[in-house]
Amino acid sequence: MTEDPEKDSRESAAALRYRPEDNAAPRMVAKGEGEIAKRIIEIAEQHGIPIRHDPDLVAVLARLDLDTEIPSELYQPIAEILSFLYRVNEQRKQ
Repeated sequence: MTEDPEKDSRESAAALRYRPEDNAAPRMVAKGEGEIAKRIIEIAEQHGIPIRHDPDLVAVLARLDLDTEIPSELYQPIAEILSFLYRVNEQRKQ
């Protein structure tokens, strides 16, 4: 999950799902601006999903269609986010 803190800190958001056993790459599962972005972020917070702020990446992700795998040119920045999420999850376990 990413959002754009420059605007309203909750104005743009995108959410990805990655299930390596089902998909070759993460898939776009939600995106939006304004009220939709706020709702995406609320749902993430309710479920304890960490939020990563990256306005450039959210702008690129916003161009993708829903339920599509991310293109290979986004593998590196998404891998960095996955690494961030794994670290956060490990810290929460301790």
